[in-house]
Amino acid sequence: MRSFKIPESVLVVIHTAELEVLLIERADRAGFWQSVTGSKDHLEEPLPTVAAREVAEETGIVVGSPRVPHGALVDWQHTIDYEIYPVWRHRYAPGVVRNTEHWFGLTVPRDCEITLAPREHTAHVWLPYQDAAARCFSRSNAEAILQLPHRLRATA
Repeated sequence: MRSFKIPESVLVVIHTAELEVLLIERADRAGFWQSVTGSKDHLEEPLPTVAAREVAEETGIVVGSPRVPHGALVDWQHTIDYEIYPVWRHRYAPGVVRNTEHWFGLTVPRDCEITLAPREHTAHVWLPYQDAAARCFSRSNAEAILQLPHRLRATA
């Protein structure tokens, strides 16, 4: 039996206090740079758990570790609904064409070691937030990154 992705996901903007943003390049689409994203594994999975799990799976960064405490992961309380790119619709149940995405920010030290999941991502880069936004293939991901200075002021 084939299992389909749940059309509810997180986007996690990983950044430093100095507004450098980590981007990762998709393994299945060269040149497609993005923040960490991922879907719920089951309907009841709490969104902060999804965010922490996806960050660990895609970058090796462990939320709750001594260098990245739980408080470093912030739910931005922002949700968007978007059309799933046709190239990825086969991952969802037939007829599912929209996804609900919840935005999070994660502040990490700049020297945080990054360990990519090679089946998902092939490269990573740290960029000033404006440059990171310009490199994203997804307009909504770029928008999330551009909100970073406002988000940090709001939680300070």
